[in-house]
Amino acid sequence: MLAGPGDRLQVALQLARAHKAPLLVVSRGWLGYGGPCPAPVPGIQTICFEPDPGNTRGEAEYIGKIAKRDGWRSVIVVATRPQGARAELLIARCFSGQIYLATAPIPAGSWPYQIAYGWGALFKAAFLTRSC
Repeated sequence: MLAGPGDRLQVALQLARAHKAPLLVVSRGWLGYGGPCPAPVPGIQTICFEPDPGNTRGEAEYIGKIAKRDGWRSVIVVATRPQGARAELLIARCFSGQIYLATAPIPAGSWPYQIAYGWGALFKAAFLTRSC
Protein backbone atom coordinates (compact mmCIF):
# COMPACT_ATOMS: atom_id res chain seq x y z
CA MET A 1 0.00 0.00 0.00
CA LEU A 2 1.46 3.33 -1.08
CA ALA A 3 1.13 6.36 1.17
CA GLY A 4 -1.16 9.26 0.35
CA PRO A 5 -4.75 10.42 0.58
CA GLY A 6 -7.81 8.23 0.38
CA ASP A 7 -8.87 5.13 2.25
CA ARG A 8 -6.01 2.96 1.03
CA LEU A 9 -5.67 0.97 4.23
CA GLN A 10 -9.19 -0.46 3.93
CA VAL A 11 -8.51 -1.57 0.34
CA ALA A 12 -5.18 -3.13 1.35
CA LEU A 13 -6.75 -4.92 4.32
CA GLN A 14 -9.61 -6.19 2.15
CA LEU A 15 -7.07 -7.70 -0.28
CA ALA A 16 -5.11 -9.22 2.63
CA ARG A 17 -8.25 -10.75 4.18
CA ALA A 18 -9.07 -12.26 0.77
CA HIS A 19 -5.54 -13.78 0.79
CA LYS A 20 -4.63 -12.20 -2.55
CA ALA A 21 -1.00 -12.16 -1.41
CA PRO A 22 0.95 -13.71 1.49
CA LEU A 23 2.39 -10.35 2.55
CA LEU A 24 0.89 -6.92 3.29
CA VAL A 25 3.42 -4.10 2.89
CA VAL A 26 2.29 -0.70 4.20
CA SER A 27 4.12 2.53 3.43
CA ARG A 28 4.03 5.09 6.20
CA GLY A 29 5.32 7.84 3.90
CA TRP A 30 5.31 11.47 4.94
CA LEU A 31 1.93 12.28 3.32
CA GLY A 32 0.30 8.98 3.92
CA TYR A 33 -1.13 6.63 6.41
CA GLY A 34 1.25 7.62 9.19
CA GLY A 35 -0.58 5.51 11.77
CA PRO A 36 0.62 2.42 13.53
CA CYS A 37 1.15 -0.75 11.59
CA PRO A 38 -2.31 -2.31 11.17
CA ALA A 39 -3.36 -5.28 13.27
CA PRO A 40 -2.20 -8.57 11.80
CA VAL A 41 -4.46 -10.36 9.34
CA PRO A 42 -4.51 -14.11 10.09
CA GLY A 43 -2.20 -15.98 7.73
CA ILE A 44 -0.70 -12.78 6.26
CA GLN A 45 2.67 -11.30 7.23
CA THR A 46 2.63 -7.50 7.60
CA ILE A 47 5.57 -5.14 7.06
CA CYS A 48 5.36 -1.38 7.61
CA PHE A 49 8.11 0.87 6.30
CA GLU A 50 9.18 4.48 5.93
CA PRO A 51 10.23 5.12 2.31
CA ASP A 52 13.48 6.98 1.64
CA PRO A 53 12.93 9.33 -0.10
CA GLY A 54 9.47 9.73 1.42
CA ASN A 55 7.53 9.61 -1.85
CA THR A 56 6.36 7.20 -4.55
CA ARG A 57 9.92 6.83 -5.85
CA GLY A 58 11.13 5.76 -2.40
CA GLU A 59 8.24 3.32 -2.20
CA ALA A 60 9.15 1.88 -5.62
CA GLU A 61 12.77 1.46 -4.55
CA TYR A 62 11.70 -0.37 -1.38
CA ILE A 63 9.35 -2.64 -3.34
CA GLY A 64 12.15 -3.45 -5.78
CA LYS A 65 14.57 -4.23 -2.96
CA ILE A 66 12.34 -6.62 -1.05
CA ALA A 67 10.94 -8.17 -4.25
CA LYS A 68 14.46 -9.06 -5.35
CA ARG A 69 15.39 -10.31 -1.89
CA ASP A 70 12.29 -12.52 -1.62
CA GLY A 71 11.92 -13.56 -5.28
CA TRP A 72 8.55 -11.95 -5.98
CA ARG A 73 6.98 -12.45 -9.41
CA SER A 74 4.09 -10.00 -8.94
CA VAL A 75 2.80 -7.22 -6.70
CA ILE A 76 -0.59 -5.67 -6.06
CA VAL A 77 -0.11 -1.94 -5.53
CA VAL A 78 -2.80 -0.02 -3.63
CA ALA A 79 -2.88 3.63 -4.69
CA THR A 80 -5.42 6.20 -5.80
CA ARG A 81 -6.36 6.60 -9.45
CA PRO A 82 -4.41 9.89 -9.82
CA GLN A 83 -1.26 8.18 -8.50
CA GLY A 84 -1.71 4.89 -10.36
CA ALA A 85 0.10 5.53 -13.66
CA ARG A 86 3.05 7.17 -11.89
CA ALA A 87 3.25 4.35 -9.36
CA GLU A 88 3.26 1.70 -12.10
CA LEU A 89 5.95 3.57 -14.05
CA LEU A 90 8.24 3.98 -11.05
CA ILE A 91 7.73 0.47 -9.70
CA ALA A 92 8.37 -1.06 -13.15
CA ARG A 93 11.80 0.61 -13.10
CA CYS A 94 12.64 -1.20 -9.85
CA PHE A 95 10.73 -4.48 -10.28
CA SER A 96 10.55 -6.67 -13.38
CA GLY A 97 7.53 -8.75 -12.38
CA GLN A 98 3.82 -8.25 -12.99
CA ILE A 99 2.26 -5.14 -11.40
CA TYR A 100 -1.44 -5.08 -10.57
CA LEU A 101 -3.11 -1.85 -9.45
CA ALA A 102 -5.91 -1.66 -6.89
CA THR A 103 -7.32 1.83 -6.49
CA ALA A 104 -8.68 3.41 -3.34
CA PRO A 105 -11.27 6.20 -3.36
CA ILE A 106 -10.40 9.78 -2.42
CA PRO A 107 -12.77 12.50 -1.22
CA ALA A 108 -14.35 14.49 -4.06
CA GLY A 109 -12.80 17.73 -2.78
CA SER A 110 -9.32 16.24 -3.16
CA TRP A 111 -9.59 15.54 -6.89
CA PRO A 112 -8.54 18.97 -8.25
CA TYR A 113 -5.36 19.07 -6.19
CA GLN A 114 -4.58 15.38 -6.76
CA ILE A 115 -4.99 15.71 -10.53
CA ALA A 116 -2.75 18.79 -10.70
CA TYR A 117 -0.13 17.25 -8.40
CA GLY A 118 -0.39 13.90 -10.17
CA TRP A 119 0.26 15.35 -13.64
CA GLY A 120 3.29 17.28 -12.41
CA ALA A 121 4.68 14.27 -10.58
CA LEU A 122 4.02 12.02 -13.59
CA PHE A 123 5.92 14.45 -15.84
CA LYS A 124 8.84 14.43 -13.40
CA ALA A 125 8.81 10.61 -13.18
CA ALA A 126 8.58 10.16 -16.95
CA PHE A 127 11.12 12.73 -18.08
CA LEU A 128 13.36 13.83 -15.22
CA THR A 129 13.81 10.82 -12.92
CA ARG A 130 14.57 7.98 -15.31
CA SER A 131 16.07 5.29 -13.06
CA CYS A 132 14.99 3.24 -10.07
